[in-house]
Amino acid sequence: MSAIRSELVAVLIAVQDEEPLVLTLDQGRNLPSGPLETGHRSLQRGMRLWVEQQTQCHLGHIEQLYTFAEALDATEGPDEPRLIRISYMGLTRLEDAQEGWRGLYEYFPWESWRENGAESLNAEIARALSGWAGRDAARQWRCAETFGLDGQPWNDELVLHRYELLWEAELLPESRNPGVWLVPGRSMPSDRRRILATALARLRAKIRYRPVVFELMPETFTLWQLQRTVEAIAGRPLHKQNFRRLILAQELVEETGEAAVQPQGRPARLYRFRREVIGTRQLMGSKLPIARSA
Repeated sequence: MSAIRSELVAVLIAVQDEEPLVLTLDQGRNLPSGPLETGHRSLQRGMRLWVEQQTQCHLGHIEQLYTFAEALDATEGPDEPRLIRISYMGLTRLEDAQEGWRGLYEYFPWESWRENGAESLNAEIARALSGWAGRDAARQWRCAETFGLDGQPWNDELVLHRYELLWEAELLPESRNPGVWLVPGRSMPSDRRRILATALARLRAKIRYRPVVFELMPETFTLWQLQRTVEAIAGRPLHKQNFRRLILAQELVEETGEAAVQPQGRPARLYRFRREVIGTRQLMGSKLPIARSA
C-alpha cells in the first residue's frame, strides 16, 4: 500500500485598482502551503497557521475548494507515495500595497476580455487548438464549447476546463510534452496553476448567487466601484444601467447618505452592503446581473 502525504494550499484573492490579485510566494511562482501536521486541530486551522506564518496575513472566511492527488514520482507506479493537496479559497481586502500579490490574469491572460488584446490572443489559441484537434470531431466540439468557438457562447465559469484543455493540447509550460508555441501567461510548478483555475471558476460561479463580492469591497463604495469589481472577477464588461437597476431592485445595498468626490462630474452616492439580507432570506433567488455567456 502506497504512503500518503497531505498538503494544505491556500488561494487568497483580493481586488485592488479594478484588478483581481492572488497572494503568492517565491516571486509569484508558488502559493502559501504546508503539510498537515499532527498538532493541527483541523484542516482549516492548519491552513490558517501556514498562511499566517508564510505571509503574515490573517485569514477571514475560507472555504475548501478541491482535493488533488498525484504520485510523488514521475513513474506513477501503484506503490509510489501519493501526495494529497487540499486547497482552500479565501477573500480579503487590501488596505495597502503588500508584497506577494500578483495579478490573477497574469496566470490566465485568456480569461480577461476587458482589454483590447483578448480577442487577438484567443484567436491565436483557437488556431493552436484547431491544429491539435485536427479532424477529430470530439476534440473539435470540446474546443468550441470550452473556448466559445464556431458560434458557441463564451462561458466565464469554464476556467478550469480551459486550463485543462490547454494542458492536454500541450500548449502550457507545465504540460507533459510542451509544444513549440505556448500560450502566454505566468506558469507555476506542479498543479499550482490548476488550483488557481479552480479558485477563479468557483468565485465566478459564486458571485452570481451569493454576496461574496462584498467580501472584496470596502465598507462604503459607489455602484460604479461595485460594477468594476464584479467585472474584474467575471473578466468582461457589464451593461452599466442594467447592473445598477438589478442591484438596487434586489436590495443588496443601501445608501449611506454620503457621496464620493469624483475627478470629473458630480459626486457619486456611497452605498454599503446590507448584511442582514444573509440571515433574512439567504439570497435565495437573488442573483447578480451577470449573463453566463457573451
